Amino acid sequence: MNTPNKLTIGRIIATPIFMATMLINFPYHYTVSLVIFILASLTDMIDGKLARKYNLVTDFGKFLDPLADKMLTTAAFLGFISMYAGTRYIIHLTAITFIVLFREFMVSSVRLVVVSSGGKVIAANMWGKSKTVSQMVSIILALFAYSVREFITLSAGAFDVINIVLVILFWISAVLCIISGATYLIGSKDYINPFK
Repeated sequence: MNTPNKLTIGRIIATPIFMATMLINFPYHYTVSLVIFILASLTDMIDGKLARKYNLVTDFGKFLDPLADKMLTTAAFLGFISMYAGTRYIIHLTAITFIVLFREFMVSSVRLVVVSSGGKVIAANMWGKSKTVSQMVSIILALFAYSVREFITLSAGAFDVINIVLVILFWISAVLCIISGATYLIGSKDYINPFK
């Protein structure tokens, strides 16, 4: 197994640890989850660069890398539902998480259909990469905001403004989810036509 694929598997292994640190209440747990998420996100950037630079791109990597991203980001969104429970933002986070999960299940299913129909594994396109980057940035900023609160006291008004900004960023990533999912479906239309 090459190094990029090892990094991808490392990201998958880190995902449940990251989610546990988000949800289990211990001192500075948001800071710990922030660090784990940043490190895991960096493996996504590094494995792709290594694969392209040293010609280590494999079908296994093309399939597993986006799957690892999906696991990491959806774990974060599920954690945010718990974090925002009881606040006025819970409706937004629930809707956004539904969009993210719907898109990820749909794209993963289409990938399996394409491969089982003899097609090639379709790598992430520009919209898919933009979606992943926007998700990772918004998740990092949200975790950073909660991490800051572990060290200093923020007024309720200031933190409310921060949450409004975060929800807007989450909605931007949700819109990119819809666009990237639609472009993926269009690109796979020859393999998913039910009337063929």
